[in-house]
Amino acid sequence: MALRLDGKVLARDVEHRLQTLIERRLAEAGRPPGLAVLRVGDDPASAVYVANKEKACARIGVASFGDHLPGDTPPAQVLQTIERLNANPAVDGILLQLPLPAGLDEGPLLMAIDPEKDADGLHTLNLGRLLKGEPGPRSCTPAGVMAMLRSNGIDPAGKRAVVIGRSILVGQPMALMLQAANATVTIAHSRTADLAAHTREADILVVAAGRSEFIGAEHVRSGAAVVDVGIHRKPEGGLCGDVRAAEVESIAAALSPVPGGVGPMTVTMLLVNTVVAWCRRHNLDHDLDDLVP
Repeated sequence: MALRLDGKVLARDVEHRLQTLIERRLAEAGRPPGLAVLRVGDDPASAVYVANKEKACARIGVASFGDHLPGDTPPAQVLQTIERLNANPAVDGILLQLPLPAGLDEGPLLMAIDPEKDADGLHTLNLGRLLKGEPGPRSCTPAGVMAMLRSNGIDPAGKRAVVIGRSILVGQPMALMLQAANATVTIAHSRTADLAAHTREADILVVAAGRSEFIGAEHVRSGAAVVDVGIHRKPEGGLCGDVRAAEVESIAAALSPVPGGVGPMTVTMLLVNTVVAWCRRHNLDHDLDDLVP
């Protein structure tokens, strides 16, 4: 049976580290870290995500600055809100909750966020910093995957890694982080011919295909570490990922569950980015370098 890559347990451990750091440095900073989550419209899933992020902030002592705008808010007003948060000295991290309502282009809005307050690591400057190996906020989901691998003693160095998915949110930064950790990386996607031939070569397989139960036993080599980034609601109820877990768990050496795998770490890495930005702003030392790939 595969080792369970438990993101929920790791997230609790990281939250405890963050809480301890905040308590230790609060007097020097003179204020707690601040995270602003900007939500536009009434997407039900986004409402749940934002609520979870606000609860996580409360658990560790991060001040939460939430803004919820109607779905028909014009782009200029959303930009004004972002600029106000950029100028707020109590805010260290800003997250624009995606997806946005129809008619709003996420590109210019993400670019309007101060790169130093980019809690989701999606600003073009921060993606460029990742490419060059320079410090800066990192994309939360792939950073969470790297933390899960490290915490379970899975070192990418010298290994063959395959990432399924090439989005700027997960696939591309995931490949860069694995490459920076000295893995040999292949990016596969919907147009990859003979996908299984590539994935069966992987020592580390990260699946961010966005397709329910897309990857099965025929795609996985014996002893591989498989990280399932996907999450989908099944018609009959319950959740599943991009991987057919029942098939893969007897083949893989390690497998992340859905739910309880990557998801909790995505939220936690948002907090890590915010707390690290707070430390940098106040010239405070921190012990979070192992969480900032």
